[in-house]
Amino acid sequence: MNYEQFFAEKIADLKSEGRYRVFADIQRQAGKFPTAFVHKDGKVKEITVWCSNDYMGMGQNPDAIAKMQEIAGGYGVGAGGTRNISGTMHEHVLLEAELADLHQTESALLFQSGWVANLTTLSTLGSLVPDCVIISDSKNHNSMIEGIRHSRAEKHIFRHNDLEDLENILKSIDPDRPKMIAFESVYSMDGDIAPIKEICDLADKYGAMTFLDEVHAVGLYGPRGAGVAERDGVMDRITIIQGTLAKAFGVIGGYIAGTKALCDFVRSYGTGFIFSSSMPPAVAAAARTNVNHLKNHNELRIRHQERAATLKQRFRDAGIPVMDSVSHIVPIFVGNAVLCKQASDDLMERHNIYVQPINYPTVERGTERLRFTPTPHHTDAHMDQLIEAIKEVWSRLGLQAAA
Repeated sequence: MNYEQFFAEKIADLKSEGRYRVFADIQRQAGKFPTAFVHKDGKVKEITVWCSNDYMGMGQNPDAIAKMQEIAGGYGVGAGGTRNISGTMHEHVLLEAELADLHQTESALLFQSGWVANLTTLSTLGSLVPDCVIISDSKNHNSMIEGIRHSRAEKHIFRHNDLEDLENILKSIDPDRPKMIAFESVYSMDGDIAPIKEICDLADKYGAMTFLDEVHAVGLYGPRGAGVAERDGVMDRITIIQGTLAKAFGVIGGYIAGTKALCDFVRSYGTGFIFSSSMPPAVAAAARTNVNHLKNHNELRIRHQERAATLKQRFRDAGIPVMDSVSHIVPIFVGNAVLCKQASDDLMERHNIYVQPINYPTVERGTERLRFTPTPHHTDAHMDQLIEAIKEVWSRLGLQAAA
């Protein structure tokens, strides 16, 4: 077999479909978010970033930057091992305590990313809880799908946010079998939100654990930023809460929160935890600073929701096809992979606006979109520039306007 030819042909297939992913070479500017520099073809220009998952701009929090510098100067830049072998730093212990307090749980456990947290926790529980059945929402994130797949547990997929379908599946399973419902709070591509209370009601009725991915909600919802479950007053009904430190909290890393026994079980049996080097202590310290900051600054969440609502309305008023969303996610429908990438390229090249095209397999074919994530730092002037740019690109490319 000609391996190089095979690789080249597969890449060519992606390019012909308009699905080849090109990385924007970004240089963020602390203190100036959402502006940044982009490097391309030996040139540098300033752009406005409209697609960052640093939803609150906390990656530039001066207190977190100072704390990271302080701890790196004191500890050094690495942890030196896995958590089991010399890699548990005091900053890890402090961050886990901060996260447990955020979610009002007995314990929390850190991972290198939210992806690793989902993969490890779901695969560990699914494989070791005897005869466990996992019931998963059809739009769950890849990391959850991979965790369930690696567990080799029996699985059922229920239609997205469909309580009737979920209950029918639960009814079909032996009442005595252990079972777990795995779902997200905010689904990051469509911007819809799960009916958490009603899912918890079904879990109670049929004796199921609940695994809730709050990755796109922690820091953003609830009076202290613990997520949609906190906002809805049902956080204490969730068996396992999973979150990230890489989005609203502006750093990197993932975690789970739950009972002491649950977290200790995953810590002791989860290979994705046991065999991974621990995060640098300076990173943990910066994350703890930002978690604590957002606990105590609900006004940022109020501003964030206002910015998202304002942008949606501005799009509607301009006849731009904004998709329905009840969260801070603002998707604009394109429906064609090639045109979606072209629109993204044109916004960058012609208008200095960066928004990444979202194509298959992240979303289904025919639902390609541009996904905007307004932050508390996006001003009315930023929105004015964005609206005019999109109107120009939509007109020139002949893209569909709002119905």
